[in-house]
Amino acid sequence: MCQYPLCQLIALLIPPYLVQFWQEKAKSYGPIASGALFGAGWWFWVDAVVCTQHKIPFDQYIPGIVATLALVMINCIRRDDLQDYDPFDDGGFCRSRFWLFLSYIVSFSAVVGSVWVLMQHYAMNPDMAGEVWPGVAGIFQVACILGSGLLFFVSRTPADGSGSGYEVF
Repeated sequence: MCQYPLCQLIALLIPPYLVQFWQEKAKSYGPIASGALFGAGWWFWVDAVVCTQHKIPFDQYIPGIVATLALVMINCIRRDDLQDYDPFDDGGFCRSRFWLFLSYIVSFSAVVGSVWVLMQHYAMNPDMAGEVWPGVAGIFQVACILGSGLLFFVSRTPADGSGSGYEVF
């Protein structure tokens, strides 16, 4: 059991049957939910591009592209590389952690970029009064894509020497 008060509070809020369901079904339902979340993220952005009255410049597409790159970067790492420390590994443990840290920095830059697009192009622009949906959709897009990447990373099983890092069924 966890010894920190916040951890104990969270353990009280999550019912045990939900934890058991996640442990049993995460391998099969996690990638499906992750793909649906990724598709929903890009669907928000496509909807905003199609429904807006003005042409959206390319710099507003960049946060979604960077978030997709961060998703790929996060899922290039096997989870067992992060958990097992081998002092004779020639720095593989440190490289995996550094790559994960770098992918989190890229993820954070995508979030900052989407908030910047909302503020700069829509919230503070008097020409775009009343039309903030592309900016809000950009934030939804980045949140869904990064949530998708994290869900896929968590739902994968540690590799059993197969190299793929996840099992189909």
